[in-house]
Amino acid sequence: MSDTTLWQSMPFINAEVTASKDAHDRAIQRQDGNDEDFTWTPGPEPHCERRKEILRAHPEVKELFRPDPLSAVFCACVVTIQLVSAYLLRDASWPVLLFFTYVVGGTANHSNVLAAHELSHDLWFKTKWKNHWFGYFANLPTGLASFSSFKRYHMEHHAQQGVHGVDADIPAPWEGFFFRTPVRKFFWVMFQPCFYALRPLIYYPKVMHKDELVNWAVVGTFDFLVLYYWGYKSMFFFLFGTFFGLGMHPMSGHFIAEHYEFIPGQETYSYYGKWGNFFGYNVGYHNEHHDFPRIPGRLLPMLHIYAPEYYLTLPSYSSWRRVIWDFVFHQDMSCFCRVKRQTKKGN
Repeated sequence: MSDTTLWQSMPFINAEVTASKDAHDRAIQRQDGNDEDFTWTPGPEPHCERRKEILRAHPEVKELFRPDPLSAVFCACVVTIQLVSAYLLRDASWPVLLFFTYVVGGTANHSNVLAAHELSHDLWFKTKWKNHWFGYFANLPTGLASFSSFKRYHMEHHAQQGVHGVDADIPAPWEGFFFRTPVRKFFWVMFQPCFYALRPLIYYPKVMHKDELVNWAVVGTFDFLVLYYWGYKSMFFFLFGTFFGLGMHPMSGHFIAEHYEFIPGQETYSYYGKWGNFFGYNVGYHNEHHDFPRIPGRLLPMLHIYAPEYYLTLPSYSSWRRVIWDFVFHQDMSCFCRVKRQTKKGN
């Protein structure tokens, strides 16, 4: 079967995969928590070396390094659903508005945030400017101009995963000390969007770039037009759809599942559930994504056709909801359960 036939035979966003090891299994998960500090390692992150090995063994993987405009079509449909929903809910009662904001707005805006993640890697179009401006478009229903800032910090997360003082994805030490009980960890999950937005600005501040100003101008204009023509309930639908969708929402399990060290020594995990990956552009294929950030999310399942021996033996998740539950209620899990490494300067 040719590569083109394989590509065409894949579902639009997701292909279901069954790994040989279940990362939910308590028998292989950590039994002792990190009470005082992160897990420090002198070694490099695992993805660069695995990428080299896979390319040596399976050079045909390079055929997957190509733009994926079909995902842009999917994103445009999701944004359209958000716009139509906001218009229809402009005069809705509060119970109806809250229900649709969580169920529809939360799911769709989380999907839009993950679309921005894809676009930060320039994965949908051949030219960078098209990816960038489509990132602004995907950013519109979230109500907040986050695309350009996210891209700057996310590239550092990939280039220097876990590096102290660089990777803004890792919680601050005070988060590890304070969010220890189930109640506190529940609130930490609920307010994840606040921590992800403010942590880089506080601990890793950068001078504002012109792209960020353009991002704010585009999203700010959109927000003004929504408020002026449709009213505050439509704006509530957008803003709180983002808050609900990135907080205590089933899709938010990927924030924890991706890099929290549930199993000692493993710092990146994949999730092969169906619906989360469908709406999330296969962000659950996270080992695959870090190994090959140049492959669009829709094509990541094909790595299991080309190089199954590298992924199907790694422990993986099947439920983001269960990841959240385990993080909140397992006392050996905390914000300290992340792998960190020193900078090259030894800081």
